[in-house]
Amino acid sequence: MAEACCPASCGELIQGLINGSEKLISCPIDWYSTVEVKQGTAHQFDERPLMRRAVKAALKHLQIDESWHQKLSIRFNSTIPVAKGMASSTADIAATAVATARHFEQELSNQALAQICTSLEPSDSTFLHQLSLFDHHRGEIHRQFEWVPDLNVLIFESPTQLNTADYHRIPRQQRLKQNENRLASAIRLFEQAIQTKDVTLFGKACTQSAIASQYILAKPGFEQFQTLIEKFDLPGMIVAHSGTVVGLLCDPQQHDPDAIFTTIHHSVLQTHYPMRYMKKLIAGGVI
Repeated sequence: MAEACCPASCGELIQGLINGSEKLISCPIDWYSTVEVKQGTAHQFDERPLMRRAVKAALKHLQIDESWHQKLSIRFNSTIPVAKGMASSTADIAATAVATARHFEQELSNQALAQICTSLEPSDSTFLHQLSLFDHHRGEIHRQFEWVPDLNVLIFESPTQLNTADYHRIPRQQRLKQNENRLASAIRLFEQAIQTKDVTLFGKACTQSAIASQYILAKPGFEQFQTLIEKFDLPGMIVAHSGTVVGLLCDPQQHDPDAIFTTIHHSVLQTHYPMRYMKKLIAGGVI
């Protein structure tokens, strides 16, 4: 028996057309999908559809006879909201692939895992152990960042679902092109924030990307979230560029999350985002 855990993401810190192709930097949080792979009879009610495909993809990469998948059972434990832009599928796929490799006492490199994930669907970069600029279509890791700010993420979940495949059917190339300069500015700010370990610049970069996303997949109550950032002097906001969730960055040493949640509870945002959580921003990586 082997087990692996992969974190969720509260949308993306940055996403858009960057240096000629669509790329993202996921926002990994301490919320995990845990997958167990062991020899035994497969039961469909114990797994999600992409998990079995992830087993097959891992076996193929490891050059193990694919028929082995019929002799492996999968069990998972995940409370990550599905089809909200929180990387639930990536967490399932990556954890399953790594657990499969571990079952056979082997390992998957970052690049191998990237190729496995993106062969099944456009994927987040949460399976990597550093914040990463990632081509989520081609599985290419363009840059990794060593610093992660000490921030909490106040997560606001909408009842509306949007799965990855449906998002990628939205005509958006023209809007992506129009936002290219804004994204170039956002990624420059992000890189400067990492180099100087500046939380304020980090938040500004994320907010710029969130604003650009409004032109492609608008979030209800966006202006009210911006008002909250000013009212509570928060670093910034993040959104699921291909989903419906919104996050506010919050310094655990400076900000009172209960006060922010209470303010939202008594505002129009309560209607749009009735479910709320607080998680910690992490570097990411399958464990």
